Amino acid sequence: MIGFLRRVREAGILGMNQRNADFIMEYNNRKYYPLVDDKLQTKKLAQDAGIRVPELYGMIEIERQIRQLSVMLDGRDDFVIKPAHGSGGNGILVIAGQQHGQYRRASGLLMPLEDVGHHVSNILSGMHSLGGQADKAVIEQRVQFDPLFDDISYRGVPDIRTVVFRGVPVMAMVRLPTRRSDGKANLHQGAVGAGLDIATGQTTTAVCLDKPVHAHPDTGAPIKGIQIPGWLDLLTLAARCHALAHLGYLGVDIVLDRTQGPMMLELNARPGLSIQLANRASLRHRLRIIEALDSIPEDARERAELARELFATPGLQETADVAGKTDDIAAEPSGTNLSRVSL
Repeated sequence: MIGFLRRVREAGILGMNQRNADFIMEYNNRKYYPLVDDKLQTKKLAQDAGIRVPELYGMIEIERQIRQLSVMLDGRDDFVIKPAHGSGGNGILVIAGQQHGQYRRASGLLMPLEDVGHHVSNILSGMHSLGGQADKAVIEQRVQFDPLFDDISYRGVPDIRTVVFRGVPVMAMVRLPTRRSDGKANLHQGAVGAGLDIATGQTTTAVCLDKPVHAHPDTGAPIKGIQIPGWLDLLTLAARCHALAHLGYLGVDIVLDRTQGPMMLELNARPGLSIQLANRASLRHRLRIIEALDSIPEDARERAELARELFATPGLQETADVAGKTDDIAAEPSGTNLSRVSL
């Protein structure tokens, strides 16, 4: 373990302790956390700013409203139910259609309306929420993902996670659902994380359950070299979200709908660190570069262009092979020179 932590420090990998102390506590005022921890507030903020989000179908706040679930879902073959205060993808139920009078989950499993109601009841009880607080169940549009991802995603909807610091996008990845993740784009549940070149928007290296992969585990299709369309626009959208949340350090999740285009899905005040594994690059190194800037453009598109310029520089294109789970690393990495790190 000591040897592993030493290699992590030498590689300059950002660990949880340093993330919390140097970036979250330093740049995120806690009074703004409710803006991102409550998905309903986040959705309203985005809509007021003219940012497209998945349509809200309904909301359940108290147990007796569950009896009206069949009415609320009448005529809807696909939808998503999620806790308003959920985190880490917990409690998200993705319904992809109906079959034999039951609802078909993204994984293909069938569940009766009664089980859907039980899931909503668990959400209300706080089973999937931050701090176990009583919650609300949000019912919203299920995004029909861009056909670009047909070969590298299993049933669910891929999303693009971008870490934004001081309004500048610094690192991004596309999260690809798998059979194991039950169609959810959550790395801890088994989704694939594919690094994205911040300058071009092309997929590079990838991980699944913190292990390097080159092909999607369910489809067998190669992951590297996929070009995300409208990349500068997506980076600009992520940069715009800085003003929504008033947070210096945040994660922005964007989905690509095949007919409606980019949509902001969620904001996160405490984005995880596995994005470094997907990119095999040091997040800490890039954050320090932005932190050292004397001035940052006010215009979101200029900040997106700045990110592409900074991280397209050959000296900043980290290519070391970083493996091992960073979210639980307690070490305080101090180096900026990436070297090979493996478990």
